[in-house]
Amino acid sequence: MGSKIILLLVVGVLTAYYVYTPLPDNIEEPWKVTALCIQFKTVTTLAHFGEVLGISHYMKTVMFLMSFLDVPPSSDENVTVTETTFNNVPVRVYIPNRKSEALRRAIFYIHGGGFCLGSFANFNYDMLSRQTVNRLDAVVISTNYRLAPKYHFPNQFEDVYNSLKWFMRQDILKKYGVDPKRIGVSGDSAGGNLAAAISQQLLDDPDVKIKLKIQSLIYPTLQALDMDLPSFRENAHFPALTKSLMVRFWSEYFTTDRSLEKAMFFNQHVPVESSHLFKFVNWSSLLPENFKKGHFYNSPTYGTYELSKKYPGFLDVRAAPLLAEDNKLRSLPLTYVITCQYDVLRDEGIMYVTRLRNAGVRVTHNHIEDGFHGVLSFHELNIRYRLENQYLSWLSENL
Repeated sequence: MGSKIILLLVVGVLTAYYVYTPLPDNIEEPWKVTALCIQFKTVTTLAHFGEVLGISHYMKTVMFLMSFLDVPPSSDENVTVTETTFNNVPVRVYIPNRKSEALRRAIFYIHGGGFCLGSFANFNYDMLSRQTVNRLDAVVISTNYRLAPKYHFPNQFEDVYNSLKWFMRQDILKKYGVDPKRIGVSGDSAGGNLAAAISQQLLDDPDVKIKLKIQSLIYPTLQALDMDLPSFRENAHFPALTKSLMVRFWSEYFTTDRSLEKAMFFNQHVPVESSHLFKFVNWSSLLPENFKKGHFYNSPTYGTYELSKKYPGFLDVRAAPLLAEDNKLRSLPLTYVITCQYDVLRDEGIMYVTRLRNAGVRVTHNHIEDGFHGVLSFHELNIRYRLENQYLSWLSENL
C-alpha cells in the first residue's frame, strides 16, 4: 500500500509539473492558454524523446504532427484558391471572386516556423489568407520554401526571394489583375525575418523595377547575434517559444552541427573579428527605457573564429536583417511591426522599429501588451481575432 501511495504522489507531482504553466496576470483566457501550453509541451516532449531514442529528428517529428493541421486548396463563394509554382517555388494563390474593373492590391505572405516548420497549407495560414482576401479585396500569394534541417541558409531566403521576383514580373501581375503600385510583403516569425530580408534585397536588384508599397512584420526574428536580450531573459520559458527552441531553430537554419546551438545558447558564438556588428543589436541604446527596466547590458563573450568560418550565415544580413546599414534601411517602404510582450523575439522587433525610424522610415509599431509569440495561429483565442483585425485594418488603410 505504501509503495502505491508513493507512486500516486510521484505521478501527481509530475502531472502537476507538466500541466502547470505560470502565466502573467494580464493574459486573457488563461485556461485556454494553459490548454494550448499543454499541447505545445506534448508535441515538444514527443519530438525530444523521438530524437533521444534515435527514431526521428526533432524537427521532422514536429513537422509530422503539424501536418495534421494542413488543409487542401479549396475554393468557396468568396475566393478561388489554386496552387502553382513561381520559379519552381510552390505557392498557394487566393483570388477574390467578386468582379472588379480596377486592378487589385496584393499581399505576398511568408509563413513562420523557425525556418524548419510550417506550410501555406496550415489551417491557420489558410484562414488568414482568406480573411485578407475578404477584407481587402486583394490577391494573396502564400509561398512555401525549403525547410531545415534538410536545407540550410540561404535556401529559404533564395526560395522566397525568387518566388517574389517571379510574382513581380509585369506579365504575372497582369495575369492576376494586380496593381504594380500596391504590392506588399508580410510574414510572421521566421516569415517576418524573410519578409524583412527580401525587402532589403529588392533595393539593390537592378532586375526589379517595381517597388514594394509596404512591408508588414509580425513578431519577427531579426538577428542571431545576441541571445541575451531582456526579452530572452524575461520569456525564456514561455511555452509558445522558449529560448532553447528559438536557439535550436537558428542553429538548424545554418547547420545540424549542435556545437553552434550550444555556443548560441550561451551567447558565445560571435568572433571578436565581427564585434563591430553588435552596434546594430545593442539593446542598451536601441530599446526604450520601459523595456530595459531592471536589466543590465552584458558585454559579449566572443566565440571562436572557426565556428563563424564554418557557418557564416548568422553574420549575414540576409539571415539577420537587423544588421543592415542605415543607408540601406532608409530606402525601405512604409512598415508595420507587431511585437508581443511575452515573446523572446519582442526586443528584436522593437530595435528594428527604432533603427527604421532613426533612418527616416515611416513605421507603425503595434505592441500587444497581453500578447505572446504565435498568437495569430491560435484560433481558439479572442486575442487572435483582435490582432488579426488590427493587422488587416492597417493593410486596408495603407496598401
